[in-house]
Amino acid sequence: MEATLILWPVLAQIFLTLFLFLLLGLRKTKAIKTGSVDRQKTALHNHAWPDDVLKVSNNIQNQFQTPVLFYILSLLFLVLDSVSVGVLFFAWTYIITRLIHAYVHVGENYVPVRFKVFIVGSLCLTILSVILVLTLSGVL
Repeated sequence: MEATLILWPVLAQIFLTLFLFLLLGLRKTKAIKTGSVDRQKTALHNHAWPDDVLKVSNNIQNQFQTPVLFYILSLLFLVLDSVSVGVLFFAWTYIITRLIHAYVHVGENYVPVRFKVFIVGSLCLTILSVILVLTLSGVL
């Protein structure tokens, strides 16, 4: 299998993060234009922003947590030329969970759904880690 196929879910994660930065900018601009924020306070206190801005800001922080593990795992699979159908399945499933997580987080922010989606994504990362260990040990 072509190892570079792993770069497509990596790019999807990168574009999700970039989209969230754009969304953050749009929401901050709206808050400033409507006068619903004290610009002096926002210079030092992120919590001074309205909730719809904080949701996106918090989700952007999430994009630099488990996705970092995903990036590392993906690059290791690429370097080792050990991308398989199973690896791609769990990589894309992880990305789908990140998309759903972001959608819920910046929208309704219903924590029980967000948590369930987070768990599925974390399981994907765990399975990818196990596959990598088995690959490195010569079992796969």
